[in-house]
Amino acid sequence: MPAMSSVDLLLLGAATEQARLLRRGELSALELTAAALTRIARDNPRLWAFVEVHDARARRAAQAKDREIARARRRGEVDALPPFCGVPTAVKDLNFVRGSRTRFGSRSFPRLWSPVDDKTVAQLRRGGFVILGKLATSEFGALPVTEPDIHPPTRNPWQPGYSAGGSSGGSGCAVAAGMIAVAQGSDGAGSIRIPAAFCGVYGLKPSRGRVANAYGQPDRTLLYTCGPFARCVDDAAAMLDVMAGISVGQPHWLPRPPARFAELVRQPPKRLRVKLATSSPDGTPVHPEWLAATLAAAQRLADAGHEVEASAMSPGSVDEFIPLYQHMLASVPGARLEVLQPATRWLVEQGRGVPPGQARRIFSALSHRVHAWVGDADLVLTPTVVGPPPAIGAWASLDGEAAFRAAAVYGSFTAVFNLSGQPGASVPVGMSSEGFPIGVQVVGRETRDDWVLAVSRQLEEAFPMASPVAPSM
Repeated sequence: MPAMSSVDLLLLGAATEQARLLRRGELSALELTAAALTRIARDNPRLWAFVEVHDARARRAAQAKDREIARARRRGEVDALPPFCGVPTAVKDLNFVRGSRTRFGSRSFPRLWSPVDDKTVAQLRRGGFVILGKLATSEFGALPVTEPDIHPPTRNPWQPGYSAGGSSGGSGCAVAAGMIAVAQGSDGAGSIRIPAAFCGVYGLKPSRGRVANAYGQPDRTLLYTCGPFARCVDDAAAMLDVMAGISVGQPHWLPRPPARFAELVRQPPKRLRVKLATSSPDGTPVHPEWLAATLAAAQRLADAGHEVEASAMSPGSVDEFIPLYQHMLASVPGARLEVLQPATRWLVEQGRGVPPGQARRIFSALSHRVHAWVGDADLVLTPTVVGPPPAIGAWASLDGEAAFRAAAVYGSFTAVFNLSGQPGASVPVGMSSEGFPIGVQVVGRETRDDWVLAVSRQLEEAFPMASPVAPSM
């Protein structure tokens, strides 16, 4: 591997540190953006995290950020700059970026060009980010692997023969591979937490109502929300401040936290009641190494003063959840069944037969069950996933329903908290004997994103990754 420049090394560090050096004039946004684009050009053909790279556009945006920073420095107004002014990031291809196509990972939308940013992307621009391009997703965000038939599969940077996860596989891959320090993703049944766990990075699904819906839909009962990927918890907290309108813009309908999450994450949390669950609701066995890592994380939380109590999760099956998930995917406008992949086609076709009233009843019953099980616990700790990622193409020979059911086991621990709307994160806590990252899931009470972040930071300090970036092959 060739020697890395000082800018390359900074690219592999924290986004908040990049922002600090940019404000101080010790680094230019153009240098940082150029380094990121170089890494993308080198590694993306092998990993396929990006589906579109805005090279010239990103360089122009970086130059504009450099001018903005220079003006602020001359006027003594550096503290008034957006928090991530000049820092590179990228956006999942379920979101609209002005001047770009949005494919939703599907042949249904080959020419969907957007003249505007959606609400999520507009908020990232307010935060000062330089957007480098679009990140890969599974078709309509339906599966926990990113293998749409419109481009090559998104591969795990640690083990390229295996999946990076999904549906935000491009986001997890890009951060883990060191192409960018932070990325945007979205999560409807684990689509942030699963790729974060597979790729060995931090991924946060915020509380329902913390981040405004990208498309402007009412979101008090939606399963999905946008959130950050990062290589450290501090970066995710600061990015959540941007996405949630805490540091720039306006907060969404949840109550504003008492301080910025970037500040709250550094405050040691009070003694919290933690419910430990190591058996999945559907009975899917957990790999012994993933189980051992979760128990080790529970012990570290107990050592830190938290009250940890083991509890079996309420039984549940994918059959109970499927109609609700089908209904959600059937709501994608313009989906053409004849060009969809088998699993997506089955979900959408079946979902068109689920009446809205039935979907509402299922949502209400299942979310009530999750809240009743959580009870008065402050946090829940589980494995994020049941074991290592599947090999690339593992379900290619299966029909639509069989492929979805095979994939659904990877959401065994995550999907239930999309029903309840609770904040949840995957925290990397180590590597398996075969070289796969292992993550644990930390879930908080509704609105308590601050507890999730603060306890995630405790685990991050207890289980430092030997390398937060996957080795280049």
